[in-house]
Amino acid sequence: MFVITGGSILLMWLGELMTEFGVGNGVSMIIFAGIVSQIPTVLSQTIITFEVSQIPMYIGFIIASIAIVIGVVIVTEAERPIPITYAKRIRGNKVYGGVSTYLPLRVNQAGVIPIIFALSILLFPQLIFNFLSTIGNPLVQQISSFVLRLISNSWFYAGAYFLLVFLFTYFYTAVTFDPDSISTNLQKSGAFIPGVRPGQSTADYISKVLTRITLVGALFLGAIAVLPLAVQGITGIQSLAIGGTALLIVVSVVLDLVKKVDAQLSMREY
Repeated sequence: MFVITGGSILLMWLGELMTEFGVGNGVSMIIFAGIVSQIPTVLSQTIITFEVSQIPMYIGFIIASIAIVIGVVIVTEAERPIPITYAKRIRGNKVYGGVSTYLPLRVNQAGVIPIIFALSILLFPQLIFNFLSTIGNPLVQQISSFVLRLISNSWFYAGAYFLLVFLFTYFYTAVTFDPDSISTNLQKSGAFIPGVRPGQSTADYISKVLTRITLVGALFLGAIAVLPLAVQGITGIQSLAIGGTALLIVVSVVLDLVKKVDAQLSMREY
């Protein structure tokens, strides 16, 4: 316990140092390194279990992997712009405002958090009923065995996993994104959405748009979450598995790193 706690504190300290003196988020870079370090192990397992008859399957897996990475990048960076116009203000002989901009609403507003929440919820019943199965009461043991068999069923697990990720995406987006606050800030700054009345109507409009695009993000995250189960079920090869959570983290860290490096290079030009 003390070793785990001490190691966690050390990693957090190293992450803070990397954030302060390096490029990118230090903790994310450490997680990224941990995920990437598993690639040689997966490749070695694949080589050991390689069979010539499975070459078409491996080629299809590589093509699907590239397509999935491209899809993750597109959805991660996708956003729905809402046009914003600032009202003109006349002060003395000068006219202020009148410019147009936009409010970006990300399709994947929640990031990887819903997947982490869903995994935690699914692990909790397993821990509880594994403990209850050791109790001497026959009825409790029967109930525990039934629940554990149900959870171990791949179809049930995949369905529950997808549903939880879908619901948590909406939940996390609703908690972290407040349309009423944005509407109030827009109204205070003299900005408005063309064709929409300021105030509650603006908040309702933003909420409506956010609900629609979050549907795409929720379906995407759910599909990414159950992707390893689907790949293993179709191919029957355990080594061929694209970790959805790992893939999202890797893509997010790489995109963030590229943006920050580009920003640093742009700053050096001035």
